[in-house]
Amino acid sequence: QVQLVESGGGLVQAGGSLKLSCAASRRTFSMTTMAWFRQAPGKELLFVGRITKSGGDTYYADSVKGRFTISRDNAKNTVFLQMNNLKPEDTAVYYCAASKYSDSAPGSYDYWGQGTQVTVSS
Repeated sequence: QVQLVESGGGLVQAGGSLKLSCAASRRTFSMTTMAWFRQAPGKELLFVGRITKSGGDTYYADSVKGRFTISRDNAKNTVFLQMNNLKPEDTAVYYCAASKYSDSAPGSYDYWGQGTQVTVSS
């Protein structure tokens, strides 16, 4: 069983930055694709970005491309989401997730964190 714990959310003004972290509880963290998703109130869960097992390749949703960066530290079983130039529409609960597959669909991810709230004020 993989347990994921997100941290780093908070309130920030538009144009500001936040860095989210997601710590995994298993050594096999290095064997999984890690992704970030977000869900705004009353809206569907959306893919934000993912990073391959080795950390050598990343893929982002168009809405965050150029502003968000995903990285991972396999030695520390942690994945990060650096968010720059935040916009009010980025306000959501952010979830990290782990999968054996390299995919953007939420259904491909078996393990999820509890989520962390990001609020961007205008």
